[in-house]
Amino acid sequence: MATIRKRGSSWQAQVRREGYPPLSKSFKTKADAAAWARDKERSIDRAELPTTARGLRGVTVGDLLRRYCETVTQSKRGAEPERYRIRNLLRHGLAETGMDKLTPAAVAQYRDDRLKLVQPGTVRRELAIIQHCLEVARREWGVPITANPVQQIAIPDAQRPRERRLEDDEDNRLASAAAGSAWYLRPLISLAIETGMRRGELLSVRWKDVDMTAPTIRILKTKNGHPRTIPLTPKAVEILDSLERNDELVFPVTPNAVRLAWERLRKRAGLENLRLHDLRHEAVSRFFEYGLTVPEVALISGHRDPRMLSRYTHLRPEKVAEKLAKVLA
Repeated sequence: MATIRKRGSSWQAQVRREGYPPLSKSFKTKADAAAWARDKERSIDRAELPTTARGLRGVTVGDLLRRYCETVTQSKRGAEPERYRIRNLLRHGLAETGMDKLTPAAVAQYRDDRLKLVQPGTVRRELAIIQHCLEVARREWGVPITANPVQQIAIPDAQRPRERRLEDDEDNRLASAAAGSAWYLRPLISLAIETGMRRGELLSVRWKDVDMTAPTIRILKTKNGHPRTIPLTPKAVEILDSLERNDELVFPVTPNAVRLAWERLRKRAGLENLRLHDLRHEAVSRFFEYGLTVPEVALISGHRDPRMLSRYTHLRPEKVAEKLAKVLA
């Protein structure tokens, strides 16, 4: 709270806040002094005034990241991947930097160090965590940060979207290689291609969410938080019919087990540049090649932004040529 007091014929306003230098000014009237004090307090709340180093001394970047992980990350849908990124951040020397010494140059050095080890997309996501962490600290935790150093450096350019699709007989190679793998891998891969579901969505499907008469699958746990119902192709129905219902879940396995099994599978198949998520690109592209409209494909894929849907669509020119030949014949 500001202090307003009479000094001789004038009124003096004083504003003191931890981490900021004391402010004072004299006015002819008490009302003017109070108005000035309120204005300065609002400026401090908005972090518009310079801080003293004392207010940040003893607090490190790592301290804020750990608090962010415990209070903010844990409530996110993608909590586990973000925890992994924060662990990487905490291993770097930047985490030991005191907030009173944090500069854009220090953050830029972190960026350059990481670019030597990982892809630009990874660095962009890590910098986004730092930026948001500092914003939360400034706005909600009362940490006197005047400027966010992440906003003052050049962020690595985003990578071009992947355009990987299954070529020639690669789906058969996957199926053959999966013959000696865990029981769930072959049907899970096939269902990914037939439905366009993400790994996490596939692993969250319960048998009670499967309606074989419609036929549809109801997905409750999605990346964007919006449940959706996916229509099933005849092959998807066939795949589900072939599975035993010994558990509540269609695929009662962990994400890590699937990840490890997939790594072994693609090595056996000789497709080490193929990612499991590429099968979602394959599925979305096939839906359009089947002749489905944008709203119909979005219904299946769950994309709420047509621009994001277009990033997952990689049509084969020869398929478009075949369609044109039929239309124009």
